[in-house]
Amino acid sequence: MEGGYELWMGQSVILRVVTGNLRVPLRGRLLSETNEAVRLRIADSWDVDIFKSMVVAVEHDNPVCIVH
Repeated sequence: MEGGYELWMGQSVILRVVTGNLRVPLRGRLLSETNEAVRLRIADSWDVDIFKSMVVAVEHDNPVCIVH
């Protein structure tokens, strides 16, 4: 079932993803959603599909600018 990710579409996010014992944050921009997966653009031209069952959290990505 689609839904739940509309608010995040087109925004920079951090997906908290879990599979087995592996827990990773994936930083990118959410592009689309199907019944089973969300598509995340990780780099300028690298899109990956992540199964929704693996996503445990979605957070806004707030880039930090460091000035010396």
